[in-house]
Amino acid sequence: MMNLVMYFLGGTDDAVFGNNGLWLFLSVGAVALFVVFLPLMNWMETRRKEREAFYKAETFRRLAESSNDNAKAAVELLREQSRQQLQRQREGMKVGGLITIAVGVALCIFLRAMTGSEQGAPWLCGLIPALIGVAMLTYVYVLAGPIE
Repeated sequence: MMNLVMYFLGGTDDAVFGNNGLWLFLSVGAVALFVVFLPLMNWMETRRKEREAFYKAETFRRLAESSNDNAKAAVELLREQSRQQLQRQREGMKVGGLITIAVGVALCIFLRAMTGSEQGAPWLCGLIPALIGVAMLTYVYVLAGPIE
């Protein structure tokens, strides 16, 4: 890639960039990632969610307009989807809490083994992610209301 850049700029590596070839390569990669790829992916995801919401709303509108039995079925389907989404969210919080607790415990063990006991207690930094995991599990099992 640098050879192509040098060809277009008409110079040698040292004459044009000095020793900044790697910096130029990483800069182009960072610009490509943060200016092009991430906004494009965000836009595509937003469009997909808009289409899904539109199709869902259109389906419920048609079911609700058709007859009384279909309207009740549409409302029941909407409640069931909402309940399943809430259940998936809670299961995700359970898994996230367990993973965060495991990371905290592993960090405590790692820092304890690396520093030993003569340098204070930096291994206590592992309690930060562990307690975040405990808070997540406490919310899921104690504070959150039941799924109806």
